[in-house]
Amino acid sequence: MNRKTLVLPAVIGLLAPVLAACGGSDSGSGDSDAIVVGTTDRFTASKDAPAPLDPAYAYDVGTWNILRQTVQTLMTQPRGEGEPVPEAAERCGFTDTGNERYACTLRDGLKFASGDAVTAADVKYSIDRARALKADSGVFALLSTIDTIETQGEREVIFHLKTADATFPYKLSTPVAGILDPDDYPKGKLRDGFDLSGSGPYIFKPVVENNELVRAEFTKNPDYQGSVKVNNDKVDMVSFKDTDSMGEALNKGDIDLMTRTMSPQQIRKLSAGTDSAIDLVEMPGLEIRYLGFNTDAPTVKAKAVRQAMAQVVNRSALVSKVYGSQAEPLYSMVPASVTGHSNSFFNKYGEPSVTKARALLTQADVTTPVKLTLQYTTDHYGPATKKEFEVLRDQLNSSGLFQVDIKGTPWDTFRPAEKKGEYDVYGMGWFPDFPDADNFLAPFLDADNTLGSPYANSRIRNDLIPESRREADRLTASSSLTDIQDIVAGDVPVLPLWQGKQYIAARDDITGTAYALNSSSTLQLWELGRGVSG
Repeated sequence: MNRKTLVLPAVIGLLAPVLAACGGSDSGSGDSDAIVVGTTDRFTASKDAPAPLDPAYAYDVGTWNILRQTVQTLMTQPRGEGEPVPEAAERCGFTDTGNERYACTLRDGLKFASGDAVTAADVKYSIDRARALKADSGVFALLSTIDTIETQGEREVIFHLKTADATFPYKLSTPVAGILDPDDYPKGKLRDGFDLSGSGPYIFKPVVENNELVRAEFTKNPDYQGSVKVNNDKVDMVSFKDTDSMGEALNKGDIDLMTRTMSPQQIRKLSAGTDSAIDLVEMPGLEIRYLGFNTDAPTVKAKAVRQAMAQVVNRSALVSKVYGSQAEPLYSMVPASVTGHSNSFFNKYGEPSVTKARALLTQADVTTPVKLTLQYTTDHYGPATKKEFEVLRDQLNSSGLFQVDIKGTPWDTFRPAEKKGEYDVYGMGWFPDFPDADNFLAPFLDADNTLGSPYANSRIRNDLIPESRREADRLTASSSLTDIQDIVAGDVPVLPLWQGKQYIAARDDITGTAYALNSSSTLQLWELGRGVSG
């Protein structure tokens, strides 16, 4: 392969020549030599999060990337872009004109890794369990439009929805809708620790040290039946303490591939193509970063304070100083490439202006400088996060309107504290559950939102979100979606900052890297194979 960065277009059909040059993703390993994948995601079982891998609790990209290999769902996002396709199901679809009744037929002969048959009753049990547990991660909210679930025989499952929901097939492709064995997952409590089982492409074995998952071993499930082809016999995912140690392991050949989370410096170096044994693959992504606000906190309860921050923050300068060409400014919670996107924050605030920000605070009788602490996580979104918050701090302080400090905290402490409302202003990222504008809005604005935010807008919750979900044609939903984004720009319960690309770096004998991540940052380990370098 020519030693250069592969930039993969959003239209997946254009990838065929690239794959041919790489040897193709169909040239699976054919032997038991595990492909080793590095990540800086940390997986910890703690008092606040004792069940990190239970599908009824897990709600971050790292844990979902473990679950998707092991726990099967009725639907799945296809290899490229497009509508969800059946996975554990043989077929699924709405059976009424109002998008309120959704029926699935399971594949015949599905089995859990234990050998037990997968039945319609297991599907109902699993989804009802997640809805009933209502874990504080908020992941159950993805199932909020379900009213009741019924089964007919061993293979038929029918979902009766409270309201029309054109995004429901996408939701059935997420791990919270994963099919579980009732013998392994009790009805009334979460499954603590790192035990995980299902009917997916792989059988999972955890390697745990000091309540941390340090290695996830995935072995091809011989009984798997589904829509994906598994191109390898075994993949090991190894968790590294930082980006530098992960990169060193790739250089030495101790791992075969790395993705989350590479530093901007690593990506720039690999883009230069100086290492002939490693290929960097760049692909479109829908990752976003934003500031969240506890709108009940005294420091930011006044809407004018949040608006002034939106007026001062210079996204272009932030991206340029920290991420360069690896990201771009974002003026809505909905990324620019997603149907329904509107540049609502730019439309309202325009270019950064201290004068306009001062006027907002003066009109609201807010005393300046406003003292704030911006909280960020030190080990979840990559090593550039600290620099990002240093730049944000300096931008706000240089206005003279704010007196800002920053504080970094490890994710296993940061996330529980954020959910409890202990932070006034905090930095978060979002990797979509599915590539639809609804999933960049409802999880932050609807009841039971993932942030635990006290912000509530009745028009958004009662009218606009339901209206947008009634439209199977997502272009038709754009009017409601734009109204939501405009309200968010005015009230600023969240402040979008940037959207980023995604990357994989792999030894040159690893095939299938072009498909190893989809646009929602779902890691598809089954695509990887071991070919011939050269």
